[in-house]
Order: sequence, then structure tokens, then C-alpha cells
Amino acid sequence: GKTVYEQHHGRFDGGGVLNIGSCVSNAHIHDAAIKIASIFAGRHLRGNYEEIADYILSRVGACGVAWGAMSQKAASIATGFNRLGIPAVVGPHSTKYRRAFLGRADLTDDWKIIDASDGSEVAVEPGPQHLLVACETVEEALPMIAKLCFRPSDTDRGRSVKLTHYIDLNLKYLHAYPKDWHLYVRAASDVPIARRNELLKKLEDEQGWKIDWKLKKILEGPIRGYDPSFNPTNLKRLVRETKEK
Repeated sequence: GKTVYEQHHGRFDGGGVLNIGSCVSNAHIHDAAIKIASIFAGRHLRGNYEEIADYILSRVGACGVAWGAMSQKAASIATGFNRLGIPAVVGPHSTKYRRAFLGRADLTDDWKIIDASDGSEVAVEPGPQHLLVACETVEEALPMIAKLCFRPSDTDRGRSVKLTHYIDLNLKYLHAYPKDWHLYVRAASDVPIARRNELLKKLEDEQGWKIDWKLKKILEGPIRGYDPSFNPTNLKRLVRETKEK
């Protein structure tokens, strides 16, 4: 058989596996996320940690994994990811440190974010729902990793791909649909194409959503609609202009 490094390419791209060195080399992974904010958003790096972390939390669909024997160093690396706005999934050994940053999807007031375009406060889906969460098994961890990649700024195409992964991994490893997948649907274009009719039917029957079957359009049900111009932030100073009342 082939090793994992022979089965997968070593590029910084989907499906790649790259050994960057010892555990202290994790700084290179942090740097990859920081560069996204620097290159694509033009954010300044010097003395600007707050803006970088805010950008990553709202826009970069990344998730860290710290598995296996949990040393204090490994636990601190996972928490360091959280500080940068990246959620992390840890193994069962991490529970000895009694640290977790968990969110509750049922507390709707916790899931509000500022639209930097006009300063309005927008109710959003819980994405990412947790920042640091422990899983007992690999089968539980894989769907959780996919779940923690949702971000408020996802495009409809990106959200469709993420929902595909989230649902497929749940069906493969947990043998059931995730109970909260509907929370991440904003419009019909978010629904995975391969199962669109089936999933729209489930939304109508199980969640009571209103569907226009002729236009294949969701009329009522989502937390919010899809807005491609949505510019999420947690920092009021990044608001471009105040919305007129």
C-alpha cells in the first residue's frame, strides 16, 4: 500500500496532505489563514490582530484538528487557533483540561453580526457554532469538522458545497441527517444540487417551510435570505456608513 503522503498531493489545495514539521511548525498553518486576510482583503498585518481575527472568523472556512494524546502544548496550539478566529476539534483526551468554547444555536440573540456595509445588525445562522469542541470518536469528529466550516459570508455555491459535505459525512458515519442542517439554508441555491428536490421536500414537510415548486424557490423559513453583498464583522469601527433611520 501507499502512505498517506503518496495517496495525496502536497499542494496547499483541496485534497492535499503536507507535513510541515514538528508541532511548533503550526505557525505556518496560522500564517496561511493570516495571508488570506492580507492578500484578498488587503488588511494590514502590523499591530492589527483584531481585524485579522475578525476577518478569519467571518470569512475563512477553516477548522483545526488536534487529535490523539493531548499534551499541554497541543492544547495550547488548539486554543491559539481559536484566538485567531479558527474553530478547533479536539479528541477525548482533551477533556482533562476542562476547556471548551461551545455555542448554543437555540439562543438566537447570540447569533447577530454587524453588516459593515451599512451598520445594521443581522441575525445569522450559527456559523461557526463552536470554537473549541471535544469529540469522542473519529466518526463524530468528521461531521463536526465539516459543520465548523460554515461562515456568514459564504457564497451560495460555497454554502452548497459545505452543506453537501456536512450531510454526506453525517449519513456516512452517523447514519442520519444532521438535525440542524436546515439552519444553514438561506435560499434554494444553497441546497446541494444533487439532492435539491429531496431536501426541499424535507424542508417543507419537516420544518414547515414554504416552497414555490414551479420556480424551485424558498418563500418562507430561513433565518435570513442570501445577500451576496453581505459584509459581516464584529467590529463597529469597520462600518463604512451608518444606516439612515
